[in-house]
Amino acid sequence: MAHPTVAVLERHLTLYRRLWRASLFSSFLLPLLFLASIGLGVGGYVGTVGGVPYVEWIVPGVLASTAFQMAVGECTYSVMGEFKWTRGAHAMFATRVSAWDMVRGWMLYIVFRVLIAAVVFLVVVGAFGALASVWSVATVPVVALLAVAVAAPVTAFAASIDHDSYFALLFRFVMIPSTLFAGVFFPVEQLPALVRLVAYASPLWHAVELCRAATLGAAPPWPVWAHVGYLLVFCVAGLYWAAVAYRKRLQD
Repeated sequence: MAHPTVAVLERHLTLYRRLWRASLFSSFLLPLLFLASIGLGVGGYVGTVGGVPYVEWIVPGVLASTAFQMAVGECTYSVMGEFKWTRGAHAMFATRVSAWDMVRGWMLYIVFRVLIAAVVFLVVVGAFGALASVWSVATVPVVALLAVAVAAPVTAFAASIDHDSYFALLFRFVMIPSTLFAGVFFPVEQLPALVRLVAYASPLWHAVELCRAATLGAAPPWPVWAHVGYLLVFCVAGLYWAAVAYRKRLQD
């Protein structure tokens, strides 16, 4: 038998192999269409941001926000369903797969999904000349780190609740505001000071700044280690919470 974590990853990949067509539009086509409509359409009116063409300025934001939204979306109903509806988590727990193995295998699957979408996005926008620096490849590990930083706490939350109505609150008060006010579409410096602090608290903002620095070949406003460290804190805290939530839920 493969290592339990690898076995969990293989299970999710096997399921995805049967369902990948359903995610084709949202994971691959929608970000590109969004970039074309906002980056080129709205960008024609905006012109430049800080001397950078708007389409080049918004590319890293769309990339990071796509990873962010994928991580949130994949870790809501899918995780809750494993406990409440399909009982797949309980079936795995009946073998020698532990709660920690399930969490790690799920995180690897989320990273795989995000990286595939990110690479396709970068190849397409790069072919159209929207990447200004060879350092754009550094966005790949950044979005992987963002995926875990977001997916881990959302997974823990989904494993802790017993009703899917809470997901509407998550989408409305966390995912949408984070996407709108994390520097994806405009510099957060344009926000009021109090709202700016909220933007700084979002892991998405830190990933957007790192991705933008990479695609533009410029230094981010904060030190790189500060952005990475903030995301790592989310990863560690989220993974610990997820492992605890899984163990507690599997006792049901």
